[in-house]
Amino acid sequence: MFHKEGYKIISITLVLFIGINVASYVAIQNDEWQFAILALSLVLLFLILQFFRNPKRKTSVSDNTVVAPVDGKVVVIEEVHEKEHFDDKRLQVSIFMSPINVHVTRHPINGEVIFSKYHPGKYLVAWHPKASEENERTTVVVKNNLVEVLYRQIAGALAKRIVNYAKEGEKVTQGSDSGFIKFGSRVDVYLPIGTELNVTLNQKVRGGESVIANL
Repeated sequence: MFHKEGYKIISITLVLFIGINVASYVAIQNDEWQFAILALSLVLLFLILQFFRNPKRKTSVSDNTVVAPVDGKVVVIEEVHEKEHFDDKRLQVSIFMSPINVHVTRHPINGEVIFSKYHPGKYLVAWHPKASEENERTTVVVKNNLVEVLYRQIAGALAKRIVNYAKEGEKVTQGSDSGFIKFGSRVDVYLPIGTELNVTLNQKVRGGESVIANL
């Protein structure tokens, strides 16, 4: 199953690869070169298909947990001053996605979207300390009876487009589709100070399934 954001790119890629291989078959009378072009085309097609895959995830929906919004590795756990929405100290958990990770963003909790904003910006590498404030990004806050959770999609050096489906006033379900980041990046999650975490640095998590915190 592939994400809807990939349909156009996958279709264009298929047409281009077919055209290139037909042209190589007609123009190049060399079996080894023809095979090399075909093999390279198949490898690139496989990578694109893998990038846009959208596997179904079984979320154990609960108002008492926060699930990972994306697949990847936990690269930051620290107390920071969140300036954009809360303007106070929060516990930041950052998850880095490599190009081979699933890039679907999912809602970490049940609740109502009370804030959703896009920011144009730079394309610093995703692990750069200033990426959270200077890169292209979207900020979303979901609120329920227990907590407000802010999560921020951040573009990286390769990520040139962030897709955000969260709309203010919308009721959302934990683990449901919230957006997509094309070609590698990270997502920061901001939790109340004192929140009990279920993850450690360098731990790998699965979006919509891994519980990163208890409320």
